[in-house]
Amino acid sequence: MTSARPFSTSADVAAESFAGRLRLSTAADWDASVNHRFVDQLFAGTLSDEVLARYLVQDYQFFDAFIAMLGACVATTDSKPARLRFAAQLGMLASDEDGYFQQTFDELEVPVSEVISPELSAPTAEFIAAMWEVAGSRDYADLLVVLVIAEWLYLDWGERDLSLPAAPKRRGWIDLHRGAEFRAWTQFLIDELNRVAPALESDDGARLSERWKRIVAIERDFFDAAYASDE
Repeated sequence: MTSARPFSTSADVAAESFAGRLRLSTAADWDASVNHRFVDQLFAGTLSDEVLARYLVQDYQFFDAFIAMLGACVATTDSKPARLRFAAQLGMLASDEDGYFQQTFDELEVPVSEVISPELSAPTAEFIAAMWEVAGSRDYADLLVVLVIAEWLYLDWGERDLSLPAAPKRRGWIDLHRGAEFRAWTQFLIDELNRVAPALESDDGARLSERWKRIVAIERDFFDAAYASDE
């Protein structure tokens, strides 16, 4: 793969690749998410506990559907090495990421009832619906589109060149989305999407493009929603 990068990204993606072209097509929403005030405040250590708790409670609601998507990738990929990679990632999620959520919810004193069954924001509900839709589709490329966005966009903000906050509840969320292991996982997803994607100009390519654009827009709305009760 070439390393042409006419856009700011932490992954190695050629602009002319399927993923690269889709990333460029959603530059406005993508960059607004990566440079969102939530991210700025998270790194600066000035993000309020209320906003952090609201954000994490909503993000935690994706966990079940995300695991189902990884399981669907295990079942539908045509590659044995990829199947093993997805299986390994399932184990990591069950330990590292879930552990962060539980520890931080305890520290923020979030009621168990709020963790288990909160009122979903509109972006959360829409994203969950899309995740379950692709999990049930048995369409590997469609699954990868959603997974690539979910991880790549977070890698881009997680690896912004900013000082890290001292508080574990803030730094921990950043650390989950940066570093060699997360970068390698994200690169694997991007490479898999580029490997199996149809021509962007085909009917299937156009369908995946529409999915990509909608999911990136939801991601931007999701960051905004963390502040909805404060405005």
